[in-house]
Amino acid sequence: MKISMSVNGRQISADVEERTLLVAFLREIAELTGTHIGCDTGQCGACTVHLDGRAVKSCNVLALQAEGAEILTVEGLAKADGALHPMQEAFHAHHGLQCGFCTPGMLMSAIDLVKIHPDPSEETIRAELDGNLCRCTGYHNIVKAIKAAAANM
Repeated sequence: MKISMSVNGRQISADVEERTLLVAFLREIAELTGTHIGCDTGQCGACTVHLDGRAVKSCNVLALQAEGAEILTVEGLAKADGALHPMQEAFHAHHGLQCGFCTPGMLMSAIDLVKIHPDPSEETIRAELDGNLCRCTGYHNIVKAIKAAAANM
């Protein structure tokens, strides 16, 4: 089936099998490998992207469901001049990453979280990140980074 969507502001069209997942479309067709495949079951959050402005786990979305949609991946966060998004800056400044595997999905979820909760408490941040797993950081610095970014967004 022929599908088309905007990915990070660039129109991408391709023929895909009906069972193609959005995460596969992004990694294999759009060649944007920042969106990670972790669990393939929607539990880890490593594949989180924005679909029409809302965070979704792209391993749970068929590419066909994104027909005509606007997709934002971690590669689309920084400005054209290379300036990082405030959430990326905060993750860097507050050491919110270690191995980096969860970071793209964590960033995308965190940005959506701050859109919904502009001044989130630590408790809110921890509750909202429930679907994003990090095995390295213990979440403390991620929570600090999100709180700091919320003040700058």
